[in-house]
Amino acid sequence: MTTSPATESTITPAAAAHHRVDYVWAVLRIALGWVFLWAFLDKTFGLGFATERDASWLNGGSPTEGFLSFGTKGPLADFYQGMAGSAFADWLFMAGLLGIGLALVLGIGMRIAAAAGALLLVLMWSAALWPENNPFMDDHLVYAGLLIGLAMTHAGDTLGLGKAWAATGIVARNPWLK
Repeated sequence: MTTSPATESTITPAAAAHHRVDYVWAVLRIALGWVFLWAFLDKTFGLGFATERDASWLNGGSPTEGFLSFGTKGPLADFYQGMAGSAFADWLFMAGLLGIGLALVLGIGMRIAAAAGALLLVLMWSAALWPENNPFMDDHLVYAGLLIGLAMTHAGDTLGLGKAWAATGIVARNPWLK
């Protein structure tokens, strides 16, 4: 008995479309990770984009002082202005930028990165209430929603280390680390 080669693709159109969508989520994950990572790098080294070299964290500048002192407005402005330039706020903010950025770029710890990133973004949104160009919506809330979507779709598995990360013993025992 002989077999003939299959003439039809074994991948269904729905599976092929799902596969393409995985790459869209992966590219969005990496792009958003770069946004966080770039903010960390620019504030740390003063690369001249949002932060000048003399105001860099390594040169004694505060990564939170400018925004929290002058960029806050609305009902929570006094709360945020009271934290401006504090070592606690600086370290927490910078650790968040670095951790969220690396997790997203690498595709690991997506649940923690999404939760931490969404929290950071909502806090930044609340520091400047109300948005100038919309009654309530701005890019911080859109990015927060995107982070939640990235975690829910396992975006770290495509073009990332998500599958390998999930297979490690500690993550297998603690799925919240995925």
